[in-house]
Amino acid sequence: MRGRRLLNEKERQMYLEGLKRYHRKGIPIYIDDEELEESEWSRIFEIQEDGSFYMSDYVGAESGQLTEIRFDKVKYK
Repeated sequence: MRGRRLLNEKERQMYLEGLKRYHRKGIPIYIDDEELEESEWSRIFEIQEDGSFYMSDYVGAESGQLTEIRFDKVKYK
């Protein structure tokens, strides 16, 4: 993935802490359509051999409130 900077360990931990704060407020976190344990959330930073990676989607209601956070695998071409 030329031109893209990967997060270092500290940045990844900060991002995961942010997700945990949302989760504690009742916002579900889905990875590949599953609500996984927090211990598995780090997989969102993985880049697969085929170039696929996780993209986040912050889903909100019409009222503007966040209702869920989704991470789906996409392939970079």
